[in-house]
Amino acid sequence: MLYEAAAVAESMRTLGKEKALSLPVNRKYVEEWGRSGDAGVIAVDQMDRPLGAAWYRLHPEEAPGYGFVSPTIPELTIGVRADARGQGIGHALLQALIALAQNQGYTALSLSVDRNNPARHLYERFGFCDAEVSDKEDTSVTMIKQWAA
Repeated sequence: MLYEAAAVAESMRTLGKEKALSLPVNRKYVEEWGRSGDAGVIAVDQMDRPLGAAWYRLHPEEAPGYGFVSPTIPELTIGVRADARGQGIGHALLQALIALAQNQGYTALSLSVDRNNPARHLYERFGFCDAEVSDKEDTSVTMIKQWAA
């Protein structure tokens, strides 16, 4: 699902799945999975085939992710198979991941999204807003959703 998340960028699609997933900027979202701060949810169909996944992890200041805000705020990644988009799967995954983060005691989640990606509207409906850390000229924006502790 990492490729589904990364391949929204034309540059990643051009590279192809294997090459895109080998890039350190992408590997950091799944490498050594299971470390402290890692959590995720998966959506499957009736045959238990994955339709999408959403996960978060903490990144250190010296090795931030695209949507980095703080080393104590997990950054989320979400990917839905292209043939499963527009069916509410992203909505369900995001809802479950936010609930998981709240249950684990986090007070916020961050993410990075291309300014023209339709998923940005989904994030805004869930209360994510511009974290004011992205340059206005960047093609993507870092967003944050905060809630009471």
